[in-house]
Amino acid sequence: MESALLSGSWTGRVRGFLVCVVAVACVTGVVFVLRGVAPVLSLGVLYVVAVVAVAVVCGLAYAIPVSVASMLTFNFLFLPPVHTFALSDSANWVALAAYIAVAVVVSELATRSRRLAREAVEAETLRQSDAVKTAVLRAVSHDLRSPLTAIRTASEGLDNPAFELRAAEREELFETIRIEVRRLERLVDNLLDLSRLEAGPAVRRPELWTVDSLFARALDQLGADADRVEVTMGSDLAPVRVDAAHIERVLVNLLENALKFSSPTDPVEVSADSESGRIVVRVRDQGPGVAVSDRDRIFDAFERGSGAGRGSGLGLAIARGFAEANGGRVWVEPPGSARGGSTFVLSLPAVVERAALPR
Repeated sequence: MESALLSGSWTGRVRGFLVCVVAVACVTGVVFVLRGVAPVLSLGVLYVVAVVAVAVVCGLAYAIPVSVASMLTFNFLFLPPVHTFALSDSANWVALAAYIAVAVVVSELATRSRRLAREAVEAETLRQSDAVKTAVLRAVSHDLRSPLTAIRTASEGLDNPAFELRAAEREELFETIRIEVRRLERLVDNLLDLSRLEAGPAVRRPELWTVDSLFARALDQLGADADRVEVTMGSDLAPVRVDAAHIERVLVNLLENALKFSSPTDPVEVSADSESGRIVVRVRDQGPGVAVSDRDRIFDAFERGSGAGRGSGLGLAIARGFAEANGGRVWVEPPGSARGGSTFVLSLPAVVERAALPR
């Protein structure tokens, strides 16, 4: 299989020819410069460099003609009698024959090495792809099992005529189904978001938004869990120019992560302030905290940290991806007190101008 540079078209062949000519010309120039300080016959080995370069870039089919062209060029320009293809010394014939043999062997080895390197890259890519697929299956199977079990149990309870349920009990079962359905929807949304981010930079539709309106959208997605979130907004926060759907996903994922690692009785503290021309949002939970060794790793897809419980390990990776697509950053702040917990920070560039903002 030839290099992508020479992809079978006439344009590719012309490029290959030009590479060959340039390689031989460059080495010829070097030999011309060095012929006064070194024996000319010994300088012929420099043409092997041209042969190897062409073999690596273009393949064996181009390297062999380059080895022949190099021999003829060296003979014509540097071996006596110069400017002819005749040789006055029989030793020169032996040297040229040895050069041709060495050049062909080296070009074959270079081509084989390139092929092995390409196969190694393909094998590593396939291994990583298999690892990602395994991680996806493991995460999805784990995260699907719990909500599906809860939905099935609740629906069977509602459908079983042997149970006489009071109105409050029926409503509780319906609420369980609604919660678990939303959980499944978020899992599917996270998988779709991750596939979009891995396919390339997220396509965004930026508009001016106030910080409180973005928080309102995110809290609405949390449902009843929003009651556990305590929000403190700084005074006169500048708007941000972002894709609201992206930042909503960032905030929801950060809040859900904080709620998951806090006990049901502990609030999640959220603050938003202006710092050096940026809007900085801090989400603080009451959980066990994040180990120093995990502070970067947990933002990789399917990574959940050393002390994490259930979860697909997608939320933080998606939060960082969408934040960066909107000119922002997400990171874990080192703990500033002895009461534990983790503080995740979202930083977005503020907009100085004032304009009509969507509500």
